[in-house]
Amino acid sequence: MTIKSRLSLTFFSLALLSLLLSIRVHSQAITSNPLLPTDNAPVTITFNSTGTALEGYSGELYTHTGVIVQGNTSWQYVIGTWGNNTVQPKLTRLGPNLYELKITPSIRQFYNVPAAQAIQRMAFVFRAAAGSPQSADLFVNVFPAEELSISLISPQKDQPIVEFGNTVTVQAAAISATSLSVYVNNQQVATSTQSPVEYQFNSTVAGYGTHWIRVEATNGTKTVKDSTYVFVRPQPTVAELPVGVKPGINYIDETTVTLVLHDPPAKKNFAFVIGDATNWMVAEQGYMKRNAAGTYFWITFTGLTPNTEYGFQYFIDGDIRIPDPYTHKVLDPWNDRWISSTVYPNLKPYPTGKTNGLVSIMHPGKPAFNWQATGFAPPAKENMVIYELHIRDFVATSAIKTVMDSLDYLQRLGVNVIELMPINEFEGNNSWGYNPALYFATDKAYGTRDDYKHFIDECHRKGIAVVIDIVLNHSFNLSPHVQMYFNKDAGSWGQPSADNPWFLQTCPHQPWCWGNTFDQNSLYTHELFNRITEYWLTEFRVDGFRFDFTKGFTNVQTGNQGSNYDAARIANLKRIANHIWTVNPNAYVILEHLTDNSEEKELAEYGMMLWGNMNHNYMEAAMGWIPQSDFSWGSYKARGWSKPHLISYMESHDEERMMYKNISFGNSSGTYDVKHLPTAFRRAGLASTFYFTIPGPKMIWQFGEVGYDFTINRCPNGTVNNDCRTDPKPIRWDYYNEPDRRRLFNTYAALIKIKKEHEVFRTTDYTLALSGENKRIHLNHASNQVTIIGNFGVTASTFNPQFQRTGTWYEFFTRNVLNVNDLSDPITLQPGEFRLYSTVAFPDHGLPLNSELITGETLRGFEVFPNPSDKGFHFRLLEPGEFTLRIVNLQGQTVYEKVGAFGKANNDYYWDARFDNGQKANSGIYFYQVNNQNGKSTSGKIVVK
Repeated sequence: MTIKSRLSLTFFSLALLSLLLSIRVHSQAITSNPLLPTDNAPVTITFNSTGTALEGYSGELYTHTGVIVQGNTSWQYVIGTWGNNTVQPKLTRLGPNLYELKITPSIRQFYNVPAAQAIQRMAFVFRAAAGSPQSADLFVNVFPAEELSISLISPQKDQPIVEFGNTVTVQAAAISATSLSVYVNNQQVATSTQSPVEYQFNSTVAGYGTHWIRVEATNGTKTVKDSTYVFVRPQPTVAELPVGVKPGINYIDETTVTLVLHDPPAKKNFAFVIGDATNWMVAEQGYMKRNAAGTYFWITFTGLTPNTEYGFQYFIDGDIRIPDPYTHKVLDPWNDRWISSTVYPNLKPYPTGKTNGLVSIMHPGKPAFNWQATGFAPPAKENMVIYELHIRDFVATSAIKTVMDSLDYLQRLGVNVIELMPINEFEGNNSWGYNPALYFATDKAYGTRDDYKHFIDECHRKGIAVVIDIVLNHSFNLSPHVQMYFNKDAGSWGQPSADNPWFLQTCPHQPWCWGNTFDQNSLYTHELFNRITEYWLTEFRVDGFRFDFTKGFTNVQTGNQGSNYDAARIANLKRIANHIWTVNPNAYVILEHLTDNSEEKELAEYGMMLWGNMNHNYMEAAMGWIPQSDFSWGSYKARGWSKPHLISYMESHDEERMMYKNISFGNSSGTYDVKHLPTAFRRAGLASTFYFTIPGPKMIWQFGEVGYDFTINRCPNGTVNNDCRTDPKPIRWDYYNEPDRRRLFNTYAALIKIKKEHEVFRTTDYTLALSGENKRIHLNHASNQVTIIGNFGVTASTFNPQFQRTGTWYEFFTRNVLNVNDLSDPITLQPGEFRLYSTVAFPDHGLPLNSELITGETLRGFEVFPNPSDKGFHFRLLEPGEFTLRIVNLQGQTVYEKVGAFGKANNDYYWDARFDNGQKANSGIYFYQVNNQNGKSTSGKIVVK
């Protein structure tokens, strides 16, 4: 399985990560001459790569550059295309780590910006000739020509902290000014008639605390101002943690919150809380205390307003801004604007202009969720029918509350477990979710926290368990645990630093590497994982977890690309499972493991469940390609396991869709063609009969029950490309209204129903014969015996079902009865034909499952006569209009079809019992379906004598 394909990065995500890095790049990496560039004049840009990812690089340097214009926050008038050295500007090297770019004859002409648009900033990414390494996004303000303007060049506004004893140069520049002045705490300290003006701020003289700096420029009739502040920092107060608090947001009461930041290496010097409670300033009221060992920073806020959201960040060592790793919600400056107010009403605005990066939320006094479902008991493991679901591609609103509207549909299908693809905060809004950023916040792209809880509560009320997919082998750069100890200069994306207590510097198990790799041996990682799993089990009452790529839960790489037995990996997984089971003994622990069978067997018998990817074999069988169609490895017994903890699947989010394969690559022989749509559906029903009846838990990928036939690699524009694997796919709820697809749904539902309700499908006494085109399953139980046979070939076949005993056998689909007198008697099956026989009849499903005919809204006044007949049949309708008639044989093949069969004047149509090819119909049972243009239909059985 190629998991890496889930994480395809668009240029937008590249820009997002550049913005992330820019949080930590000193703004003096880029300077301009003049200091205040104007749009109608040239400017020289100087780039100092010291402290950036390009430090030490001595080759040719290019820039990806554009401008920000008034009324638009995105780059405009970008020159050239990314990575194209022939069309993007090249810098001149001045010396080690120093480069220059001349923008002439003017900024406006260089970027070709129309005169009607006001240029606010120039934007740059500097990159090596090969495209990597590269700088962060860097910006230079642009000012209107000949208009009185002033700008505070130094100190930098995003780095207000001054160490006691240091001197800071205050520098301001102006345009069209006759006088410039500098004020500190409203006291004028310098003035000049020349630009720029400078003043030396001495922190020793000024003393600890906040000091406001203001600069003013005047032309005699008008005055303009710019201001900032500096905070002269004392040493943090040393105080031990209050009793009972832990890392994260601790709600003491409705108005009191204690925030705790964990620093296990004790290498950070100080931390501030900046946010709504501190007016987004670095100030005394946000200065965090530190315990004596230096491993925790903490602060308590009192007098907060109950049931009010407060945005905040940790500002660490004057350089790092991160959200609280344990926050339940974040504000995102890049992606929140795209979230519909229908999906997330009244979303708190991002504090634009006050900070950058993700912002965490604390919410004291938030009312507790009122859970309705109590006493829910999840289904036994061997009885699970899981529906894997990706919210974005399941409902058009991308809202979890809309998914709740589909629970009746899933109940009718027979689903008793819903597995949600990752719902914790991931990077961006449009994702499969395998690029996690924070683990305690629900992703707002799908709704509010209470929306998720309502969904889970309603699932439990309907008897459906909820499992969440979660990623604990890697995390991406927006993770605060990554950012807190991170070397931004290590390659184009940077990497965790050597002293990061949660992450390894590099991934040890190539090629299975994405983002940043968790240190699976770290006690701090263990503690974090315990917090994550406990939180979702208790706060959201989920019934378990599907852990993504658990092969990566190790710090080493065993042979066979990590698939060989790894005792340390097993120990890690058992530790995680043990903690989960101390919180909820009935919780599911499901692994996407994909390692050596000996390791999977040990984990299964410990109580965990494991994904079993049988996609290729079932697809080959459904398409009629026999050599690789043996899916017996989908049985836990075939793997030598003693417990039915194998979740085999025909489809998953990661695999190609069966119906797409059938109609694109299906086998054929003569007139029988798997690529023919009705035949393709019949083959999907055949495969499902040989899937649900093998004992053990089962999993359906969304819309597989209606034959979803868009490739996994479909692009939004309809083309097919592997790079589009994780892109949005068409949402086709209309499929359910199509007769062929409804028949497949009903086949799934009928099989799921008997699987859940009858002990024979949980038996340990069963045998499989699945290697050839004629496949067979025998199930034996004191209550019943079952024989399933199917012809997966593309020609008719006669073979021995090897019934377990003589006597009466009942066929589930046709409701026919077969008397077996000789166990050696063969049965002939047409291509794609299948039968499910039992010694005790299962309840009548009441549906024409063995035909392609499904009844929708019934037509009025329909009759067919004579029936039976040895000549032909009259089909008569009372409703006027155009109709179509279809006749189908017992093998599911359409043998006759007439479009527009019933005219408006005469609603009687006579079929002479001849097929489309002119052949006379053989005696036997056939099915008919009649549809009108309004979607009404009727169907039934006719008998040719």
